[in-house]
Amino acid sequence: MTDSNQLAQTSVISHKICVAPMLDWSDRHCRYLHRLLSRHALLYSEMVTTGALIHGDRARHLDYSAAELPLALQLGGSEPADLAQCARWAQAWGYSEVNLNCGCPSERVQRGAFGACLMREPALVADGVKAMLDAVSIPVTVKHRIGIDKTESYDFVRDFVGALSLAGCRTFIVHARNAWLQGLSPRDNREVPPLRYDWGYQLKKDFPMLEFVINGGITQTDQIEQHLQHVDGVMLGREAYHNPWWLSEWDQQFFADASQAGLTRESVEQKMVVYITEQAALFGTPWQAIARHMLGLRHGLPGARRWRQVWSDHKLKELPAEQVMALAHQPLA
Repeated sequence: MTDSNQLAQTSVISHKICVAPMLDWSDRHCRYLHRLLSRHALLYSEMVTTGALIHGDRARHLDYSAAELPLALQLGGSEPADLAQCARWAQAWGYSEVNLNCGCPSERVQRGAFGACLMREPALVADGVKAMLDAVSIPVTVKHRIGIDKTESYDFVRDFVGALSLAGCRTFIVHARNAWLQGLSPRDNREVPPLRYDWGYQLKKDFPMLEFVINGGITQTDQIEQHLQHVDGVMLGREAYHNPWWLSEWDQQFFADASQAGLTRESVEQKMVVYITEQAALFGTPWQAIARHMLGLRHGLPGARRWRQVWSDHKLKELPAEQVMALAHQPLA
């Protein structure tokens, strides 16, 4: 268990810029890299199911480095008592926020009766939110879609938000697409249903006292600036993962903090090598499990392809990370 409990609960959380929870990507190593690049962005864990915490290796799912804070734990679940217990553990572990997943459309998640299918049961979600709020003092937030399947109705998402706000939820992360529960893969669900940012904007107009964070298809800084004219925050996902250097612009651009102005890709890579070496010594973690998250660090630069090939070459797995970095920067003969 982390010793950062007090820090997480007393620090002010800003949802202005967030990095999305991404299954199989947003692990603790990815988040460590992202925190090196931005001190202010709010980071989210991968979704962790209540069942995994109640019946599985709790520490494996919840442990993190205090350097990752502020950090939110995303839960998948629907049983209020289970959600409340998991929220207590999240607070005890020092997380800054608990977020409930009401947006994932995958069939596996549906079989567990959570994710986007929960939008059909706002009363159940409201009970879960209230149970968590009664159990903890850290914020409880909800990430959701704007609708289910091909039926498009603003009233549906407005009423969903209204029901949860009555239960005490104050922050909503709006993935501004419908979730098609059948007929589309999770990947297609991120691309095929049309984006309707205006519905997110309308939610802010209809519920001005609530906080709304827009999510979905955002890949440029000017898009962030545009959205922030209408809502309270923006959540970035896959573009932030594939092009992590983008995060290095955010502190100065959106938080008026120039303290990282001298940051370079090389200095971040060197800090990751130190981290990789520490993780190998402490836990036996192979460097590939961590380096995979930084393969986009030199995105768009000359020589990026070769650099990426070296850092993803499993033939080098027995070499220490420092030597792999040296090979990655070795000039071509």
